[in-house]
Amino acid sequence: MSLESIRFKNGKLHILDQLQLPKKTVYEEIKTVEDGWNAIKSMKVRGAPAIAMVGCLSLAVDLENQSFELTDDVLNYVEKKLEYLITARPTAVNMMKTANELLDYSKHLALEMPETESLKRTIIERIEYFLKKDIKDNESIGEHGSKHIMNNPKCVKNEEKVNVLTHCNTGSLATAGYGTALGVIRSLHTKGFVEHAYCTETRPYNQGARLTAYELIHEKIPATLIADSMAALLMKSKPISAVIVGADRVARNGDTANKIGTYQLAVAAKYHDIPFYVAAPFSSIDHDTEHGDHIEIEHRPPEELLSIHGVQIAAEGIGCWNPSFDVTPYELLTGGIITEHGVFNKEEILEKLTNGY
Repeated sequence: MSLESIRFKNGKLHILDQLQLPKKTVYEEIKTVEDGWNAIKSMKVRGAPAIAMVGCLSLAVDLENQSFELTDDVLNYVEKKLEYLITARPTAVNMMKTANELLDYSKHLALEMPETESLKRTIIERIEYFLKKDIKDNESIGEHGSKHIMNNPKCVKNEEKVNVLTHCNTGSLATAGYGTALGVIRSLHTKGFVEHAYCTETRPYNQGARLTAYELIHEKIPATLIADSMAALLMKSKPISAVIVGADRVARNGDTANKIGTYQLAVAAKYHDIPFYVAAPFSSIDHDTEHGDHIEIEHRPPEELLSIHGVQIAAEGIGCWNPSFDVTPYELLTGGIITEHGVFNKEEILEKLTNGY
């Protein structure tokens, strides 16, 4: 059974506090939008799809406790709260796109539904639909990705199984369930195609060491943890079939923002002629951003790099540069972009966005 990062039932929302993993498994109740914003900002919940889900679900539980006289009051409240949630983690586009979709839906709904309680209830039901859709989309990403990799002669060659490398955490803990890049690995494993999975530690926040390793063990996938600086040597020394990562935002030209360290993996994979895949739902693709240079990159507090669990590990007085994401140029995505609708190159993605799926 997959791990649950989000539990939503009977109008109550609980999130798995990922700051306490892997030592403790603690679920924290989210009662308001402010609680949701703080959980996202502090990285108790992280991963672009999960950020969008927790943000919208925090609005759902918040709405449960609100009363409105006019439909305009409902719409103003929803718009204000969604604008606030978007500010928690600016690089991940999923929250912004889901917020815009929900607000547009609410505005159209209000034209047909003048009764405020019915309007509020239907908005909540729409958010619940987003949660179910995210899990279904992730399962489709896993299926499309595993099929493409096993049919790619550059991945499989003469072997019947594959060795894969992933970065950061892109599994059930980063989504509503199942996962994106880790969902592809999960699908490969379920079909008996995984020889071995390698995950990076993902300094400085160690999502790979704390979270991906935790999920791989939970799923009983044969796996090994490596330091970030070992990836190029791993590609030289081991028969790595593919590198599979997630995405927080994909620009219109295919440039991809993902956890810091992704860019160097793509460069090393290109040199070693290893297919490099990005696995992400269409909600991560930002049609309005022309290329990667226009993606806002979040910078995290220096303490995340200078200390571990509050204990200083760096020399006192040293400066710190701590971007949380980097941008990988599309030319390095040699495997393709794995989505819930199939595996595409950037031209095909643009066509799908323009003409529909």
